[in-house]
Amino acid sequence: MVHHRPYSPAEGRRRRGLTPVRVRVEGDSMLPALRPGDWLWVRRGAPVRPGDLVLARLPSEESRLIVKRAAWRDGDGWWVESDNQRAPGRRDSWDFGPVPVLGRVVARYRPPLSWPTFFRAR
Repeated sequence: MVHHRPYSPAEGRRRRGLTPVRVRVEGDSMLPALRPGDWLWVRRGAPVRPGDLVLARLPSEESRLIVKRAAWRDGDGWWVESDNQRAPGRRDSWDFGPVPVLGRVVARYRPPLSWPTFFRAR
């Protein structure tokens, strides 16, 4: 599961459907590639190939977003899988079938240490 935080892109990107989205990873279903607390930049509407990390909506809870690995295209959607099939609470296409993909992950980063802690007077 991920938490979604929209990003205000340039108007040109918005018109082309390439709106970037920033999301935070929760849970262990994508270990070792993604760890809880990682932040991702997702390019909405980007082309997807098998093996890409993608963002999709959880079919049973449309308000929840998931990040999974695209396995293959199936009709109008993608078969998506978790990297860690043994993670507790893992949900992917083995549970709900192919899903429409919202975007492709283009970057991953981990926030630096808390700035107030880092700059604390000694």
